[in-house]
Amino acid sequence: MELMLPDFALPSVWISLLTLCFLEIVLGIDNIIFISIVSAKLPAQQQKRARNIGLLLAMVFRLALLLSIKWIISMKDPIVTIPAMGDFFIHPISLSIKDLILIAGGIFLIVKSTMEIHHKIADVESAEKASGKVAKSVGAVLFQIVLVDAVFSFDSILTAVGLVENVVVMMIAVIVSIGVMMLFAGPVTRIINEQPTLQMLALTFLIVIGVVLIAGGFHQEVSKSIIYSCLGFSLIVEFLNIRLRKKAVTEKQ
Repeated sequence: MELMLPDFALPSVWISLLTLCFLEIVLGIDNIIFISIVSAKLPAQQQKRARNIGLLLAMVFRLALLLSIKWIISMKDPIVTIPAMGDFFIHPISLSIKDLILIAGGIFLIVKSTMEIHHKIADVESAEKASGKVAKSVGAVLFQIVLVDAVFSFDSILTAVGLVENVVVMMIAVIVSIGVMMLFAGPVTRIINEQPTLQMLALTFLIVIGVVLIAGGFHQEVSKSIIYSCLGFSLIVEFLNIRLRKKAVTEKQ
């Protein structure tokens, strides 16, 4: 793949760009949810700044990956093999650097989301103390945003390689997707913060994404369309519950 300007007069270039932008935005849904959960730990006046800086750093990281696309593609080459283990692993599994990154990222998401759920269901005093510890460091929030985005970046960029051959088109799609994430991260954060039940739903969704990442690392494909469909259905049910609760409160008044 060469770094050369595509011919935007060709309809195929625009179709590839729009398709890739849509793909990057869809794959960024779980990223937006994680950013909303993590940035909510900061004081309100620092949340937007932390989100934007984190996403800008993530964009720089993705563009850097695209500039070293040959190295990224080579990360698919196996570096270690897990032998067969009876019913657990029927056949030997060869793991690449990409697989190890997905497994590590999945474990991080599961552990992080589980800890957040624990803080939510703990007593108020303990939750406030835990939130205070995290909110002391904007750097810690930025690190977590960039770390998780890095994991998703490897997956989305390797997926993009199979769809588009021009690196410039990929870079434009990355910039557009990050711009969309910056645009919607704020509203998503506000909605999640206002509804504790939505926070729980978002955290459980992140645990599921963590499991999907680990499964992908072990070459066990799970349809993401099914995952997103379940999330969409759950959100519709939850928004109906929120509306019902608001109606009940209004009637009591």
